[in-house]
Amino acid sequence: MSTAILTGPPVPGSQLGPDLRALGFEVQNAFLPDDLPRLLAEVPAGERVALVDPRFLGHVHALRLALTDPRFPAASVAGALTVQAEARPALTRALAHGAPAPATPVCTASVLTDDIAAAIETDGVAVHHPELGSLVATVPADEAAAAEAARAVAAVDDEAVRLRNAVKSRDGFFTTHFISPYSRYLARWCARRQLTPNQVTTASLITALIAAGCAATGTRGGYIAAGALLILSFVLDCTDGQLARYSLQYSTMGAWLDATFDRAKEYAYYAGLALGAARGGDDVWALALGAMVLQTCRHVVDFSYNEAHVVGTDATTNTSPTAALSDRLDSVGWTVWVRRMIVLPIGERWAMIAVLTAVTTPRIVFYALLIGCAFAACYTTAGRVLRSLTRRATRTDRAARALAELADSGPLAQLIAAKAPRIPGAPVVAAVGAAALIATALTQPVGSRQMIIAAVFYAILSGLAVAAPLKGALDWLAPPLFRVAEYCTVLVLAARSDVDGALPAAFGLVSAVAYHHYDTVYRIKGGSGAPPAWLVRVIGGHEGRTLVVAVLAAVLATRGTDFTLALTALAAAVALVVLVESIRFWVSSGAPAVHDEGETA
Repeated sequence: MSTAILTGPPVPGSQLGPDLRALGFEVQNAFLPDDLPRLLAEVPAGERVALVDPRFLGHVHALRLALTDPRFPAASVAGALTVQAEARPALTRALAHGAPAPATPVCTASVLTDDIAAAIETDGVAVHHPELGSLVATVPADEAAAAEAARAVAAVDDEAVRLRNAVKSRDGFFTTHFISPYSRYLARWCARRQLTPNQVTTASLITALIAAGCAATGTRGGYIAAGALLILSFVLDCTDGQLARYSLQYSTMGAWLDATFDRAKEYAYYAGLALGAARGGDDVWALALGAMVLQTCRHVVDFSYNEAHVVGTDATTNTSPTAALSDRLDSVGWTVWVRRMIVLPIGERWAMIAVLTAVTTPRIVFYALLIGCAFAACYTTAGRVLRSLTRRATRTDRAARALAELADSGPLAQLIAAKAPRIPGAPVVAAVGAAALIATALTQPVGSRQMIIAAVFYAILSGLAVAAPLKGALDWLAPPLFRVAEYCTVLVLAARSDVDGALPAAFGLVSAVAYHHYDTVYRIKGGSGAPPAWLVRVIGGHEGRTLVVAVLAAVLATRGTDFTLALTALAAAVALVVLVESIRFWVSSGAPAVHDEGETA
């Protein structure tokens, strides 16, 4: 329960009290300013508290946006302020120093809540001021202003605004035009039945897993059912975020589920397709693993670039020709949709997978995925490289630290980085190491010493690449290059070993490692930094795991299924350690809520 304190006597005929109770607040009245500190002290320390001017006029959804969003320590609109536990000390200080004279009734004073909001903001608390758009939130100064505000409230349907705002402001073409027009109503249906976004997210995962199971049957009926269930899973995937925005039910657990389940669903479906193809005599595990590697590396490029250029730079306006062209194209509406579609975001990608599953074969599905995702990766990466080369910006220490955390350097690379001289050109060094490693895996016998030597060489260059702070124009490419090197090496060695079950085991290993990398990304995005150093040491870092796989291939690739068993054991060990620590972090009270309002991939 949260508490709302009206900062003056109730206004006769006002619906403010019932509206606040409908939003989950216990309502109390402070008839004089002296009552406010006392009433605040009576509210339990860990509880949210709101101060609302009794003369407030506006939409209920305006109050909801200001008073119930859990992502901010404090939030305010005209006449209403809310603070969570971490901002309560600042509120106490503001009331102690900023209240009017004790004998003055608050209802005849200025808008006290706005003054207090300004005071706690001056005290260092970040106060969120939600964008209301056409919604009304005001404290009228007289009867004429009150009548005008009442007319403005009546002129706008706040439920329609609430439904519209439940949809992401930026999304893909398929999602915007084929899913969101009705999924928002499904979100409202769920809200009215008190379903939570986490329950809908879990339903989406279960649906996708059933779809993967249908695909694994290898029958045409199973493929048709799998395609239909995959679309249903995507509808539910859109609905959970819309439900969170509709009812402002953000949570740390929801952040973790939303951050990981999309990839779990997609990659489980790839595995289902590979199993179904195997039932029909077609081995497509290499294609399935290749699709997963490509899609994961695409995301790493997105995350790494954003950390380097969007969040972590002190930059002037981007005056590069690429940025100027993009700005001009934004003024031509249809080009916006075309550019969103060609990067193959999740809506378009899942729709393509679902349709092709129903009418073709798993092999064709993976060919289409590989071609489409490769084109999208080239398009987005080339544009970002051009922007980086021509952008005038100063990379901050925070950005360099985020890139270093994304690099996932293990003990070997860290030791080399500490001892080696600092040399410029991190992406060049990383690219040389990755190219040499992958070329050796492709050309040399799997059990040769050359492969181990190449893995050691890669570990050395990995340390050299991160020896200096990653502040160069293209240093954001280093983490994606490390991902390409590790994932592709596992894929190539498993494929060339010709050992039964090696590719499915490699699929499991890359899945476990990719989860660790996604977990790292979302911790950084939430402002809590990378996973603890001990975790990275225990699972070896990217260079350590690559060296271990190279040694296992050299020693075990000619000994029956021993290589498969070793990869399976390594995958299980990495998954166990990573999942336990990840679950501990995301369900803890200190974990941040992360919601990607603009992410389409």
